[in-house]
Amino acid sequence: MDNTSLSLIASVSNLQKDFIVIFENDKVIFTNDSFNNFFNVSSTEHYNENFGDFVNNFVPHPSYFNKDKVTSGDHWIDVIFKLDKNDRVVSMLSQTYEPHAFSVSIDKSVNGYSVVVFKDITQDLIKRIMIQNNANIDQHSGAYAKEYFKQIAKTYHEAARFNEKVVAILSIVVTKEDVDHKNFVDDLVVMIRQDDMLVRWGDNRFLLVYMVDEVQNAHKVLYKFENALSAEHIKDYGCKLKLDIHDDKDEKITTFIKRI
Repeated sequence: MDNTSLSLIASVSNLQKDFIVIFENDKVIFTNDSFNNFFNVSSTEHYNENFGDFVNNFVPHPSYFNKDKVTSGDHWIDVIFKLDKNDRVVSMLSQTYEPHAFSVSIDKSVNGYSVVVFKDITQDLIKRIMIQNNANIDQHSGAYAKEYFKQIAKTYHEAARFNEKVVAILSIVVTKEDVDHKNFVDDLVVMIRQDDMLVRWGDNRFLLVYMVDEVQNAHKVLYKFENALSAEHIKDYGCKLKLDIHDDKDEKITTFIKRI
């Protein structure tokens, strides 16, 4: 592969957040910026100088593909390529030793070369596991669990940005003691939309997380809840409301949540 071809590939690949690695037979000849940043290297050459056999990057965990599943004489790309798509998952450690899970896609259409794409699915796996274990729901109230929302907050924010919307969070604090939280949540759920999330954040604190296309519409939701919570069967909860709107494009959603 000539330098011009690699330069064109680099221009496109460096725009992608997925990791893209090109192998010429067993040798790594290209890595994109996302991959290099993950492994804290400056270039493909830097990677090759500091890392050994590529398959050693894969954490030897029984739930993921790793070198223990490659028999002697076989190449890991050929082995994982033959697996069912759902089984092409590996775990790799970042420069800070944080494990990430990746789905693996492979293109071998050019003889002697393999283009391997690693897509980070860590959040998706965590969500799936939490849902399977019913850990996405707070069992005492029926609202979403705090830990579940913390895991999917980034995804929720990305969905809002994709749809050119902003995220608003309405904090609802119940001042009445000995509240039946399931009844309270049932009273609130009928007032929210399908894409809204009601999260139990503390003993008597809930967050209503929702998307709006305009800031003024976030305030309309606040007014709606102020009126609804003054209704005869709900006002005894003694709710206090506070609205925060994430309209700073440079601020991470996790920073916003901590700030409020």
